[in-house]
Amino acid sequence: MPRIGVVTFPGSLDDHDALRAIRLTGAEPVPLWHGSDSLDGVDAVILPGGFSYGDYLRCGAIARFAPIMTEVIGAAEAGMPVLGICNGFQILCEAHLLPGALVRNDVRTFVCRDQRLRVESTDTTWTSAFQPGQEITIVLKNGEGGYVADEATLDRLEGEGQVVFRYLNGNPNGSYRDIAGICNERGNVVGLMPHPEHNVETLTGPTTDGRPFFESVLSFLAARA
Repeated sequence: MPRIGVVTFPGSLDDHDALRAIRLTGAEPVPLWHGSDSLDGVDAVILPGGFSYGDYLRCGAIARFAPIMTEVIGAAEAGMPVLGICNGFQILCEAHLLPGALVRNDVRTFVCRDQRLRVESTDTTWTSAFQPGQEITIVLKNGEGGYVADEATLDRLEGEGQVVFRYLNGNPNGSYRDIAGICNERGNVVGLMPHPEHNVETLTGPTTDGRPFFESVLSFLAARA
C-alpha cells in the first residue's frame, strides 16, 4: 500500500483532515513532524493547510527552513509527488519549489466559501484523474491567498501548462489571472489554495471533488511500482 506523509508544523490545522483523506482514498497516512530530518520512507508528501510558525513575518517564510523541508525539497527535486494546500502552497513558494508568492487577499478579509474551479491541467501527479476543463467545487478558506508573480513568470506558467486550477464565478482573493493552483515544470509538485481534503466525503463537504487529487497520485504511484 502506498504511504503518503503529511507534515505537521506548529499551527497546522488541517493535517488530520489530510491524513483522513489519504486513508479514505486507499493509502496509508503517515504523520511527519516538521522538526524531523526523515521522510520515513513515504512515497509522496502533503504540506497541509492552516498556519505555520513565523507566519506573522510572511506566510510560510520560516516554515520553509524547518528541518524536514530539506528532505522535502530534495525528494521533490528527485521526482517525488508533493502537494501543498493553502499554507502548504505558501511554503512551496517560499521554498522555491514553485514560482511566485501568496499575498493578503485584496478584499482584506478572510474568505471562507465553497469555491468553483476549472481544471486547467491534468498533466500532473495530483490531477490525472480529472478531465481537462472539468469544473469542480472545493472548499476555500484563506486570508493571504492572492497568487502573484511578475508578467514573465505568469506568461511562462500559462505557456507551459503550469496553471493547474483557475477560479470561476468571481476571484475570491485577487489572484493574478484567477490562478488557484500551479505546478512545477515536471508536474510532480502542485500547490493550490482550496482544500481538497475537505471534499472527500458527503458528510463533511458539499462535494467529493477532492477525491481525484488522491486517486491521481495513487494511480501514479501504482504505475511506477
